[in-house]
Parts: sequence; structure tokens; C-alpha cells
Amino acid sequence: MHYEATRSFYVDVFGMAVEWEPDQDNVYLTSGSDNLAIHRCQAQADARQTVDHIGFIVAQPAEVDAWHEYLLAHDVVVVAEPRTHRDGARSLYCRDPAGLQVQVIYHPPLSDSKTD
Repeated sequence: MHYEATRSFYVDVFGMAVEWEPDQDNVYLTSGSDNLAIHRCQAQADARQTVDHIGFIVAQPAEVDAWHEYLLAHDVVVVAEPRTHRDGARSLYCRDPAGLQVQVIYHPPLSDSKTD
């Protein structure tokens, strides 16, 4: 239902590259360190989303705020504005065209290892 828009969201907005697109119903994306598979499927009336969210780690807290501005400029629905958490992490949440929550997060234990 949202296959093309979702593919475009991750390629055009999040900058993921197409690793493999075997047909018009399947695409495999990569960021170099993370991979995402998107498949076209039939909507089911009783289907429930079972994934809470996925996340993309950034190296600095200010990058979360930069992503916020970037996402708004690209008309992406932001569902949680940037905020700093008790553990020192900073994040925001948006939704992809299929409705999945996507987190952009600076999390010191993980983010600091990205800069090593």
C-alpha cells in the first residue's frame, strides 16, 4: 500500500542505498552499517504492527536537532520533538509512510563508538 513512498522515504530522506531490488515488490536497503528490507504485501484488516520502532544512531546530540529541521523541511511527520533523556541520550521520533516509528538518537555508549 505504501511501498513506493516508504522506499523513497528511506532512500531520499534517510540516504540509504539500494543494495538489491530483485523485483517491483522487494527492495533491500543499506546505510553501510544497517540494513532494511521493504516488501510489498497485501493489507490485512486484523494485522497489528509488532515492531515498536527502528532507530538510526547519530554521533552528536546536535545532529538530532539538525535531523528535526531536515525532517520537517521534507514534510515528514514528527511524533516526538527532540528531547534529552535521563541517561544523556537525545532523540526524536517520526513516522515513515507505512506508519512505523523511526527514532533518530544520540546515545552516548553507542554514539561515542561511532566516532572512534
